[in-house]
Amino acid sequence: MEETLEDPPTSAVLLDHCHFSQVVFNSVEKFYVPGGDVTCYYTLTQHFIPRRKDWIGIFRVGWKTTREYYTFMWVTLPVDLNSESNKQQEVQFKAYYLPKDDEYYQFCYVDQDGVVRGASIPFQFHPENEEDILVVTTQGEVEEIEKHNSELYKENQELKDSCASLQKQNADMQAELQRKQEELETLKSIHEKLERKMKEQKDSWETELLQLKGQNQKMSSENEKMEVRVDQLQAQLSTQEKEMEKLVQGDQDKTEQLEHLRKENGQLFLSLTEQREHEKKLEQTVEELKQKEATATKKEQELTDQNFDLSKRLSENKIICNVLQREKERMERENDLLKRENSRLMSYMGLDFDSLPYQASTSDQGGAGPSPGLVYGNPYSAFHEEMPHLQIRLC
Repeated sequence: MEETLEDPPTSAVLLDHCHFSQVVFNSVEKFYVPGGDVTCYYTLTQHFIPRRKDWIGIFRVGWKTTREYYTFMWVTLPVDLNSESNKQQEVQFKAYYLPKDDEYYQFCYVDQDGVVRGASIPFQFHPENEEDILVVTTQGEVEEIEKHNSELYKENQELKDSCASLQKQNADMQAELQRKQEELETLKSIHEKLERKMKEQKDSWETELLQLKGQNQKMSSENEKMEVRVDQLQAQLSTQEKEMEKLVQGDQDKTEQLEHLRKENGQLFLSLTEQREHEKKLEQTVEELKQKEATATKKEQELTDQNFDLSKRLSENKIICNVLQREKERMERENDLLKRENSRLMSYMGLDFDSLPYQASTSDQGGAGPSPGLVYGNPYSAFHEEMPHLQIRLC
């Protein structure tokens, strides 16, 4: 058997599933002389397309699968399948690889899938009869040979009928294959259209997702800024509370004003608490923005308005704090002046200022009338007279 670097593709396909009519072998001799090369001629039918790994093998008659080849040769691909001359092909088997017995063999064309596409008539390998040899044949042998020839002729006719039937079946199958291929092309076209549409839809969704992510990042940045701003407001409120406590401890006459400021600070603290709650709602709104893009602009505008109101209220608080600070400083200066003036007058009159009882004006006196312990009356009377105007400005 032939030794090759690469074995041909074979299969365990049964004979019933082979297509013997797609390749037709021509000029097959009844016997070939041993010791000489053998040329195999074959024709490719119209609907058969050869491939690179197709091969032609010599099989012993009675084979069952393509794995039972004796030797093989790779086929040569034609340059142009549409040319009639290129459909006539041949391969040559070297004498060294041919069988040495006198069994019946046949050529078979096998494609790269291991399926038989054509088979030749049987032939033998034995030498020609020499002229000087006398062949003696009995009458019984002659009758047997004639009977065998008759059976071979009958079998040949059956093979021809079977070949015609197979050719018709092959033509029908080729037409069905062509129709299936057209349907496949149509399905491929529809599939490509669907893929393009899906890609466009995917790109659109990705663009929308990027936009939502950008808006989400923007809202997160604004929330962080709002938190920083709230912390600043809380720090400022804490500072204001400390300053107000110092004012209360330094001057009891400003109790009403400080109470008023505390109420306002309490209101501002409540407003900040409401703002924090609103911020929590905003965080929930940010999560809902992915599904409610339509309401994102409105929520953003509301946050901007609230931020503006907080900034405005903060500015007003700063103004109030500055006014209180200046008022405190002015009152302290006036108190110092009044104390020095009283001390000077007491010294002038020979009285001790520290020994005199000090009585602050009460709410029963309404801030009216001089203090019994002061020569020139209550030095804070002017502050009480100005308090209504200051309260009006604060409100």
